[in-house]
This record gives sequence, C-alpha cells and structure tokens, in this order.
Amino acid sequence: MAKIIKFESKQKVFDISGVKVGGQPGEYPTVLIGSIFYDGHKIVSDANKGEFDRVKAEGLIKMQEELSDKTGNPFILDVVGSTVEALQKYVKFISETTEAPFLVDAPSATVRILAMKYAVEVGLNARAIYNSIDNTIKQEEIKAIKELGVKTAVLLAYNPRNLWPEGRLEILKGYTNQIGLLEAAKKACVKNLLVDTAVLDIPSIGLAVRSIYLVKQELGLPAGCGPANATTTWKKGKKEYAPYGFPVCNASACTSAQVMGANFVLYGPIVQADAVFPACAMTDALIAYNSRRYGIGPKVKNHPLFKIS
Repeated sequence: MAKIIKFESKQKVFDISGVKVGGQPGEYPTVLIGSIFYDGHKIVSDANKGEFDRVKAEGLIKMQEELSDKTGNPFILDVVGSTVEALQKYVKFISETTEAPFLVDAPSATVRILAMKYAVEVGLNARAIYNSIDNTIKQEEIKAIKELGVKTAVLLAYNPRNLWPEGRLEILKGYTNQIGLLEAAKKACVKNLLVDTAVLDIPSIGLAVRSIYLVKQELGLPAGCGPANATTTWKKGKKEYAPYGFPVCNASACTSAQVMGANFVLYGPIVQADAVFPACAMTDALIAYNSRRYGIGPKVKNHPLFKIS
C-alpha cells in the first residue's frame, strides 16, 4: 500500500439502480458480486425447470445484505441459469426478494436474451445486467440487445488470440476485420459498461488483475474480474486447506484485484460472502485512507473507511 494508484484518464462512474460502480481507487467501495443458482448449487433441485429451496435462497441473500450493511460494500447478485424457464424463474424470485441489481447470466446467448427480455417486460431493466458481451458475439445478439434497450452489460475481455493483459485491451478495441467488444456494445446502444478481465485458472488471476489496471488507465471504464472462476475449481486448495484456509485464499484473490484498482469483484458462490466482505472492506478502507493523502477521498458516507473502527 506504499504507492497510491491514481489513474491518469478520466474515470467513469455508472449508477446501476443505486449502486455506483467505477471511479478512482478510494472514491467508491468495491462492489461485490456473489453467484446464486449456479451449476451444482445445492439449493437447486431441478436446474432445467428452475426449482429451488426458496427459504435457503432467501437466507443467503439476507446474509449478503447484512454483510453489505455492516461493511459498506454494495452488492450485485450473479443470477445463473442454464435454461430460459429456470433463469426467468430465478429473475422473478430475485426481483421479489431484494432491490439489488443482478446479472442475467447464462452460457447460451439465446437463454440470456430471452431471460433479459422477460426482465425488461416486467420493468427490471434498470436492475438487470446483461452478462455478457464476449468474443463470440454475433450480429443477431447485438441486434437483440439493442431492441430490448439493455442499459448495462458486462464486457468479458477474454482474448483467445492473446492471453496476456495487453490482449484484453485488444479484444475490447477490436482487430482488423473483427469489431471489438466496445464497438459491439456501441452498436447495441448499451450505455453502462463493466469490463470483466477474464480469469481462466489460478495463475491467470495475476494476468486478469494486471489487466484491470490497463483497462482503467487507458479506457477509464469500471473494471474487475472473477477470481472465483479459478478458485472454485481449485481441487488441491479445497482438499488441503479446508475448511478455513480455502475461504481465506478465495478472499485474498479478491483483494489482489482491489489493490490494482478493481471496481467490482465476482467472488463466487454467495456462501463465501462471510469471508469476502470483511476482507474486501478492510482493503477498501486501507486504499481510501492512503488515497486521501493524494487528494482522493470517499464520495459516499457509508464507505468501509468509516465502518471499520
């Protein structure tokens, strides 16, 4: 923490249904994104039909809300579904259970589009975040996003041609004869853009974290990553460091993104919230305290800096 990060480019801040994402380190708390109804989530009894234990789901969301209140870190829910029927049910449940924004997350573009269509039709467009626009996007998907009037989307900066941090910028800007993710989002008329710098495995967390710095330094967009994409499949860590060491490792991976300027972190299964929120709040407080020496101060009254003592 000896050297403060202050980005030279103007930093954009987006207000997503009351949750502000972006800015210089120390201005706004890191937004923490926990996943629910993901593949293998034990509260889901039928992933195709979207049947799940409502009581347990409500309990997990309440836990995250309480931790958010305690720490000052806002949250977004990553709502994952493999079918249109399931994802629409999950979105409906989330909208009735919490007022927080949420990611509409599915491996299939068709499922994402139809679930997003449902969210828009029932008046949830301000809270629904399309996840995601990536290197496989086709013109049909761009057209559908535009027609729906999607306000916010995640840009997944995964570049199969160049896995180094510089490659993340390349996929955002585009290649010869291939539009970049920024141009795709522009054509889709999406205004609020969140850049996910794409974690593939444990070693790549370092590359994704460095990419956050590059994205914010050059583009000024809110950026973050999902270390849990790697840690949740880390068999050795779960086996050798359970039950306490693994949550600590997962939380530390999240804080590594923060010290490079991350505005949001996808921390994995929502059950990890009790380890991640305190760790990230402490990191936010340290960053904010140090930033004040360089003319950058918290822009919200409930910043973790004011909550830890």
